[in-house]
Amino acid sequence: MTRRLLLVLVALLVLATGCASVPGESSVQVLRKVTDGDSPDIPAGPVDGTNPLDLVRGFVYASGSTVDRHGAARRFLTAEASQIWDDGDSLTVLDEQFDTVYPPTSSTDPDTATVRIRGDRVGSLDALGAFEPAEAPVEIDVTVRRANGQWRIDRLPAGVLVRLSDFRTNFRTVKGYFVDPARRATVADLRYLPAVPAQALPSRTVDMLLTGPSPALQDAAESVVPASARLRTNVTEAPDGALVVDLTQVGDLDEARRRLIAAQFVQTLAEINVPRVRLLVDGAPLLSGTPDLTADDVAGAGAAVQPGADVPAQVVTGGRVRALPGGDPIGGQAGNGSFDIASAATTPDGARIAAVARDGGRVRLLVGPTDGMLQAVPLSGASLSRPTWTPSGGEVWTVLGGGPGAVVARVTVDPTGAVRTGQVNVSALTALGPLTDLRLSRDGMRVAAVVDGGLVTGAVVRAADGDVAVRNVRRLRPSDLSDVVGVDWRADESLIVVTGRSDRPVSLVSSDGLTLQLVPGSNLTPPLKAVTAASSRPFLVADQGGIWSYDGGELDSWRQVLGAAPDGVPLYPG
Repeated sequence: MTRRLLLVLVALLVLATGCASVPGESSVQVLRKVTDGDSPDIPAGPVDGTNPLDLVRGFVYASGSTVDRHGAARRFLTAEASQIWDDGDSLTVLDEQFDTVYPPTSSTDPDTATVRIRGDRVGSLDALGAFEPAEAPVEIDVTVRRANGQWRIDRLPAGVLVRLSDFRTNFRTVKGYFVDPARRATVADLRYLPAVPAQALPSRTVDMLLTGPSPALQDAAESVVPASARLRTNVTEAPDGALVVDLTQVGDLDEARRRLIAAQFVQTLAEINVPRVRLLVDGAPLLSGTPDLTADDVAGAGAAVQPGADVPAQVVTGGRVRALPGGDPIGGQAGNGSFDIASAATTPDGARIAAVARDGGRVRLLVGPTDGMLQAVPLSGASLSRPTWTPSGGEVWTVLGGGPGAVVARVTVDPTGAVRTGQVNVSALTALGPLTDLRLSRDGMRVAAVVDGGLVTGAVVRAADGDVAVRNVRRLRPSDLSDVVGVDWRADESLIVVTGRSDRPVSLVSSDGLTLQLVPGSNLTPPLKAVTAASSRPFLVADQGGIWSYDGGELDSWRQVLGAAPDGVPLYPG
């Protein structure tokens, strides 16, 4: 679908007495990502005769470029201010529209003025290259001074303000790979690194990996690279094209840990299109006999489990689980009418199913083979959300009693089919409001939840004593995503969200909330009720008439795959 996404760049300049404001694009858009070989244009410096308001606006525009320590932005400063400006203190990402205005009280000196930058913060980038969502109004005052007939910024706070579009143009998305301590498999962690100079990107990527997981995955994922590890030499490209990464101070490593370290480096560097890594420890290959490593050498190390191509999508409608397309009931008790099924989820391999069945005025959870007999789990209540499985298929979660008193039940299923019930500590979620839906990511390390009608994400933290909790919660795009009714993971780094709103029925949002893209709603009849997604599969949503599919094809519209299903709940395995 990404081949159809278009860059929208709008630059309309409106000048008014005491205010310079550009009605810019909404942050709800698709923004260009710098690809290999692209070098973002370096903004020009200030034009002679620029007034204070436009000078400060130009400074913000130029601050997107990181080249030469924000050299383009420094051209808007006096020599003294350029010397003391700490551009490495912080990076705040602004929504597209912002104002430069004179505050109510300003200097009476005709050669000095105060200009206020007024806008909306989307979030900030931390020192690890991780985006932290935090929507809030921003007001920052800078002092400008006229010297030799030209205005320049003379005093300003530490840190950088960057428009969202400029940030996406000048920073590259890189997934760092760390390790699920329980499954000993790699998981992705979304980061952003300066795109230029391109030759510095491998070193920056390695440095990012050595710093460990971002705050979003704190206590959930870990790095198996020893904390004492250092680079023995600079990251370089060998004459034969391999990227040389030579580590030291790693201590004693067993073979399993060496292979996980190899997976972390190779998968992470593959994000910046490094095909071959010469991974060394004190000059010797990390993996004996394999000096150069490629993605094939670490295949299978990832924790994410996608449904197999031979496992079909399904839908619950009319009290039965049915196959898509076509709507024929599946075999076994989930599809033969033995129970009045309200929602369901199958394991990633499609072999086992968890189903919520109506039983009088209550619902209960059933588990068993997808095409066989189902057994009741000792779990029932007035409501149970659509179940969601861990990647291993050994654990299923559901929200019991959605609302202020909701709890998340965790049902473990052993290979024999025996079940055991427990709870997940979701106090960090319920502190934000009523919890009504929850979906595990396909690597099992994150959740996406509907809380008080908004979208919230969190990390799954598993303690040594077996306790499981959702921590590091973040509310994503509260100003854009309201009346949320369903969410699912499109991939490790992106979510699809459906709302009850007619103006914004379907959206794609990055898992950190940085970007949000509206999905065309052609042919849909809001309000929508449910959604499911999987990598390389069409989106499926339920509206008032049935189940609709979207794959971003030539018509760029939704196609009905099952009609006359007003109660339909679509599902992909997982």
